[in-house]
Amino acid sequence: MGHVLSKVSNLWHGFIDNPVQVCMLGLDSAGKTTVLYRLKLKESVSTIPTVGFNVETIEPCDGLTLTVWDVGGQGNLRSLWKPYYQSCDGLVYVVDSADKARFKEAKEVLFRILGSSDMTRVPVLVFANKQDLPGSVAAVKLAEELELTASLTNPWYIQSCCALTADGLAEGFTMFSDMLKHYRKQRKS
Repeated sequence: MGHVLSKVSNLWHGFIDNPVQVCMLGLDSAGKTTVLYRLKLKESVSTIPTVGFNVETIEPCDGLTLTVWDVGGQGNLRSLWKPYYQSCDGLVYVVDSADKARFKEAKEVLFRILGSSDMTRVPVLVFANKQDLPGSVAAVKLAEELELTASLTNPWYIQSCCALTADGLAEGFTMFSDMLKHYRKQRKS
């Protein structure tokens, strides 16, 4: 019960401060929940596959309060993502950079999301997660594999990271915060 009240309190507090709504998506086992709780708690936590969603308010993040919706990435849950990203101000897309066999699927899922009219011009942060694993692909190479430069019209940034150690998370969110501020400014005018 306390956990539910904490989440409601966080949502209410964020509503008052007009937080930036961010959706964190990606294939199952990419590390989305680990990224979220590393940001929120400043420590690594043991996670289980997310069935449904986690929502946390992260404050401050380079001057912004972020309400982050981490939604389960299993194939059968992806059809339920649309309501989460319909009203978001930004997308964090997490990719397991050591799972080369799923790069094509990760690309198809990302472009399916961004093909929605709700996602026009929404800033995208791609985390090339799990850089600590042998055989992981650097962010530049992953950007090529996902065809970000050739195909993505949204403002985007890719960052190598390791959610377990927090390496790269702050750098990624610094760039993302700048993109979010610019996006919100454009939307108001």
